[in-house]
Amino acid sequence: MTLTHDRPGILPCQTIETLIATGAITSATPFDADQVQPASLDLRLSDRAWRVRASFLPGRRLVSERIADVEMHPIDLSKGVVLEKGCVYIAELQERLSLPPGLIARANPKSSTGRVDVFVRLLTDRGGSFDDVEAGYEGPLYLEIAPQTFSILVRPGTRLNQLRLKAGEPPKLETRSVGVDLQGGEVVGFRGRRHAGVVDLDRIDGHDPKDFWEPLTLRRGELLLDPGEFYILASSDDVEIPVDQAAEMTPIDPSVGEFRVHYAGFFDPGFGTDEAHGAGSKGVLEVRTHDTPFLLEHGQIVARLVYEPLTERPTRLYGEGGSHYQRQGLKLSKHFRAW
Repeated sequence: MTLTHDRPGILPCQTIETLIATGAITSATPFDADQVQPASLDLRLSDRAWRVRASFLPGRRLVSERIADVEMHPIDLSKGVVLEKGCVYIAELQERLSLPPGLIARANPKSSTGRVDVFVRLLTDRGGSFDDVEAGYEGPLYLEIAPQTFSILVRPGTRLNQLRLKAGEPPKLETRSVGVDLQGGEVVGFRGRRHAGVVDLDRIDGHDPKDFWEPLTLRRGELLLDPGEFYILASSDDVEIPVDQAAEMTPIDPSVGEFRVHYAGFFDPGFGTDEAHGAGSKGVLEVRTHDTPFLLEHGQIVARLVYEPLTERPTRLYGEGGSHYQRQGLKLSKHFRAW
């Protein structure tokens, strides 16, 4: 199969649907009606997973071969399984790729995954890096899953990450700095409770947030981040993604602070725009500190937002047909009832 594009860019939903229709993207079960997003494809767990003793990159080998080296025991997900925090798992995904020349792909956690502090990374056969899929790749997809704060309940069909496909090398149109909002109200953020229960990732609005989160208020206009803790904060400025662009929140670099912001990096076209009825949307920041306490001030730069063009305008925008995060302020993941 050959796809030609007038310009480099991220593929919109209608082109992703063409890739599915022509067999460049296949699945072990029929695709869900809402699986294709405006500029990305949600990926789903299969019924096969493994508890492993270490993370790995396959290098020149198949993922299945490397799993055999580090496997502790296989897991059947078919009836739902709790994945324990502090453990590492590899799961086979339902989707499989046969990318045509000129198309590459990149994966990221879904926003809801990052907001419950589940670290996930895509693996491909003979892949030399996490989350990146080379042009022409043909083979299965696997997901490394490492719950950090909460244990999670998953089953076949659970969506933890998403795939963005790119034609050529899209230019970086703009890079914006993202500051943190510490003046947005009485509660300026949330910190995950260390000894909470299990989060069922397919149960929407089904958990009491007070059982899982501690609200944070300001003291002296500052917020002290404790080592090893997980925080949900909001951006100081509204975020808007033009309808012919998409963006990625990039991991923090050491020059900005001793912490990592935003596991879930993809922002789809139309997020925060008037046209998609989303004006006033904040970016929610998932923050995990490293080994050193860090003092945050309002407006301090904590992340970067990188904008890239689409090959063409998508036929639907973020939030059309419903979204849990359009017009969001400081907001926990969709699994929790309103605070």
